[in-house]
Amino acid sequence: MMNRYYGLLIVLLTILSCKKDNGIVLKTKNTIEITKTDSKDSIILKAAHVVPTLNQYEALKNEFIAFIHFGPNTFTRMEWGNGKEDPEVFDLKTLDTDQWCDAMKSAGMKMVILTVKHHDGFVLWQSRYTKHGIMSTAFQDGKGDILKDLSASCEKFGLKLGIYLSPADLYQIENEEGLYGNLSEYSNRTIPRPVEGRPFANKKTFTFNVDDYNEYFLNQLFELLTEYGPIHEVWFDGAHPKRKGGQKYNYIAWKELISTLAPEAVVFGKQDIRWCGNESGATRKTEWNVIPYNENPDKLNRFADITSEDIGSREKLYGANFLHYQQAEVNTSIREGWFYRDDTSQKVRSADDVFDIYERSVGGNATFLLNIPPNRKGKFSPEDVKVLQEVGKRIEATYETNLFKSAKGPRNVLDDDSESFELLNDKNNELVITTPTAVTINRLVLQEAILTHGERIEKHALDVWVNGAWKEMATATNVGYKRILRFPEVTSDKFRIRVLASRFKPAISNVTAHYYKTRPPQLSISRNAKGNLVIEPKKHDFGWKPHGEDVLNNLNSGYEIRYTTDGSKPTKSSKLYKESEIVASTQVNAVAIDKEQEGSVASYDFGILKSDWKLLGADSEMENHYGLHAFDEDPNTFWQSQDTNKAHEFAVDLGQTYNISGFAYTPQNKFSEGMIEQGTFEISQDAKHWNVIESFEFGNLINDPVRRRHNFANPVSGRYIRITSKTIAGGEQTAAIAELDIFE
Repeated sequence: MMNRYYGLLIVLLTILSCKKDNGIVLKTKNTIEITKTDSKDSIILKAAHVVPTLNQYEALKNEFIAFIHFGPNTFTRMEWGNGKEDPEVFDLKTLDTDQWCDAMKSAGMKMVILTVKHHDGFVLWQSRYTKHGIMSTAFQDGKGDILKDLSASCEKFGLKLGIYLSPADLYQIENEEGLYGNLSEYSNRTIPRPVEGRPFANKKTFTFNVDDYNEYFLNQLFELLTEYGPIHEVWFDGAHPKRKGGQKYNYIAWKELISTLAPEAVVFGKQDIRWCGNESGATRKTEWNVIPYNENPDKLNRFADITSEDIGSREKLYGANFLHYQQAEVNTSIREGWFYRDDTSQKVRSADDVFDIYERSVGGNATFLLNIPPNRKGKFSPEDVKVLQEVGKRIEATYETNLFKSAKGPRNVLDDDSESFELLNDKNNELVITTPTAVTINRLVLQEAILTHGERIEKHALDVWVNGAWKEMATATNVGYKRILRFPEVTSDKFRIRVLASRFKPAISNVTAHYYKTRPPQLSISRNAKGNLVIEPKKHDFGWKPHGEDVLNNLNSGYEIRYTTDGSKPTKSSKLYKESEIVASTQVNAVAIDKEQEGSVASYDFGILKSDWKLLGADSEMENHYGLHAFDEDPNTFWQSQDTNKAHEFAVDLGQTYNISGFAYTPQNKFSEGMIEQGTFEISQDAKHWNVIESFEFGNLINDPVRRRHNFANPVSGRYIRITSKTIAGGEQTAAIAELDIFE
């Protein structure tokens, strides 16, 4: 609390100082109006004086926060409900919010936002104003209150609490007596509406001129903001799965109620915090939080999503009527989807991916909001917890140790005090920092004094003194609240930060140096259509809303790959992988080595080369899933038959006669159809007379759709091979082959 008062004092002192530009007195403000007489230079100068509110600043300092989507969708396995669900589908037997908070705390998170009502209208607290919620379930005999339990756990573990309350409400739309869009008249309503037997401890009341649905929404907000402890963020989703009756939201009334009852809260989707523009964890290279508006954002009732790549450059500001501080929140899910479905097919982000998003978002002038959906036992699943714990360990190991702790340089940027700063200008636009002894770093953190001076740096660079000269190691654009520079590790005792462009005199508050211990990546071994060996870092298979970042390249640098082709374990003295070579009928073992640290050994058995293979025949094929896809050395493409209501055949001409010891089958894994569970393998010398060599069976393909190998009891000779399906996994009727391999 003392820090809060101190920060407010700094703001007040700064407001007393001003800058004159063409007769205009400039004070730091959250919103600054642009006039018709403002020149381009005046507009940019004004932008340099736009600052966050104290609540926004405190929200930025949270850095890494959690989202929890929990409700009927957890049990129906749907992403969006329809509002018609029987509350009893929320079949919760147990709940462990302590486990949630323990896991979130281990990740370094500082706040959690619970979806107390999603678009389906089902509420997770004991509301006075609806029966469509947890009170109508068997959980704790209808007396359960998930928000209450989470609030208690947050207090126990030292986490802040936020709420997601969906303005859209399908139950209120679909229910015959629903209030959403019921065309009720606007009139003065008292909030909260008294309910017999359920008095409020907080006796504050409001009067708003609103309709039925806005009254309902305000009553629920009152409950949430007065009965569950301090609320630090209110999250409004702009999604509308369905509309009715021209319903409009009276955000101006909501805003008054929130600012009165939760004075420390920021509001997402409105004037305080904006959506980054995607749900994948993608981040902008330049994330300005000084945003141009045509109308005064402090008086707006509705805020549009801001999704374009460039939102705050000089060119964007020139056309504004108002400049407003509105920070970005990067929201995504640890699982494929917002709600929990299962622990088998619903994939989980890797620790590499989550840590990379953390560095790009928190280190890119934004907040990282990561969703962790509880399972149907009311807990975070073990794989999710494991990822959270690993990410927390990496954050602590990397950023808890400041390698500039004993450095010499500008005192106000090295004192670990976010309120102090070094003011630069055109003549003095760089900082030089020296350490008593050489340090090895690959991360540098910079922060501007945004609370008092706003966002000013437009471009900057890091130089390191190496071999008697300055070497540029990294460049980036803006800084704002925080910028994390990532670069290959370098050892030195002298470092320089240069401001290359700025909107006004930059005020740098903190500079810290860190070392991220890179980890040798897991490897993937394959070959291309020509038979060339390809060894590369294994990409994490996470298909939900991909962000397009090369995470492994972001986090790893300097490693080398060693490999063998004789079955032996690779070591630092094994062959260095640089250029591909032709490989056939051999086992390749490979390992990534970072300095003296070795990663896990990857291994792959290659069959004969497929460059001379020809498709002999398939009983049928679907469009875009042709027979040639079964041996194109690309497991992402596949042959798939049509549903012919009979066994499916697939035959190949190998190009010459081979002595065959077995084969490998890679099922397609885009979906569960077509996985050949049982079948026969046949061989021929003339493509006319076929001999069944052996029957084969591969179990658990749906849950584990990976390459399977079948070895023959005795080698057989032949040029033509044919696979005939007998049983398709899951009772499906089509057959599919992503890749077929034949071993000598």
